[in-house]
Amino acid sequence: MKKNILSFAACALCCISMLLCSCHNEEETPVFQNKCLKRSLGPNVWGNEIEFAYAMAIQPAAGNLVNAKVEASIPGAEGTWLEHRSYYTKLDGIDTAIVVGNPSVTDGPITQVDYCVDTCAATLRYYYVIPEEAKGKQVTFTFSAQATNGETVSMSMGPYDIATMDMKLDLSLSAANCYISIEDMAVYNAAQAAEHPEKIDLVYLYRNYNVDTVAFNHAFVAPAADAQKYLPGVTLPAGVNRDTRIRDVGIKDAHLARLHLKNPPEAQPAIYIDDIDLRDMDMSNMPNWALDIATNDGMFIETQDGKYKAYIYANEMKKGRAGGTISMKRYTVF
Repeated sequence: MKKNILSFAACALCCISMLLCSCHNEEETPVFQNKCLKRSLGPNVWGNEIEFAYAMAIQPAAGNLVNAKVEASIPGAEGTWLEHRSYYTKLDGIDTAIVVGNPSVTDGPITQVDYCVDTCAATLRYYYVIPEEAKGKQVTFTFSAQATNGETVSMSMGPYDIATMDMKLDLSLSAANCYISIEDMAVYNAAQAAEHPEKIDLVYLYRNYNVDTVAFNHAFVAPAADAQKYLPGVTLPAGVNRDTRIRDVGIKDAHLARLHLKNPPEAQPAIYIDDIDLRDMDMSNMPNWALDIATNDGMFIETQDGKYKAYIYANEMKKGRAGGTISMKRYTVF
C-alpha cells in the first residue's frame, strides 16, 4: 500500500507536468495547477502524524515556483513540518528526494517552504503532528503555492476527525514493575502501587507451569481475581483490589504493533482500534484474567468503574522468563 501511495503521488506530479507541457491549446489548460493526497492511514490520534503529498506545477514558459505553504485550522504540535525536498519514484520502485527549497518555517498554523532552485514542478510532503487540544475535534488544511508570475493555487483537505482516545507506546514490564494503571497509562512497582492503589487495574506476572491443563506463562490478572488460581505467590500492596474485565484477542493494531519497524520487518495489516471499537465493546461477561499472553496478542480492558476502556497490545513477551513490552490505547467513557 505504501509503495502504491508513493507512486500515486509521483504520478500526480508527472500528470500535472505532462498536462501542462504537452497541451496544444494553453487556454484550455490552467497555467498553474496543484493536487494533494493524504498518505497516512487509520484513525487520527493525538501525538501521531497526518501525512500528505502536495504536488504543484506551472507551465515552464510561465515561470517557476516561489513558495509552498500549508495552513491548518488547528496549529500542529511541535515537529509539524513541510518537506523542502521533492520526491519521485524511480522505475525500480526506489523513492528518491531532491532538495528544492529551504527548510520549512512554522508560524502558528502556517508552515512554509521557500524554493531555492528554479523549478516549475515539485511534490512536497507535509507532516502534521496532532496536538492534544485537537482531541475530539475536526481539522482542515489549506495547501497553496505561489509562482514567479504572481499566480497562486490552493486547495483544501478535510475535515478530518481527531480521535478522543489516548495512546502510550512501549511500556516495560518485569517481575518488579508489574502493576498496570489504565488511568495513568503506566506500569508501577509495588511501592508506587501502594501510593495510589485505587489506580491499579491489572497485575502482570509470569509462571512457567500449567494450571488445570491451561498454560499460565505471561498473564494479566485483575487484583480481585481468585488469588490461588491466578495470583499464585503474589502479595498485593495494601488497597490494590480492583476488579477489571479482560477480553483476550489477537488484533495487531498498526499504531501499537508497528511490525514494519521490526528487524527483520514484518507485514503490518492495515488494522486499527478506533474510538468506536473501544466505546462499543461489550465487556459485561468477560473474565478478570488473561493467561498465556504471547507476543502480538492483545486484550480489551474495562476498568471496574467503567470510566475507561482500553486495548493493550503485547509488543514482546520474553520467552521462558518474566518481562516484556506493551503498548496501549485508552478511551475515556465519561
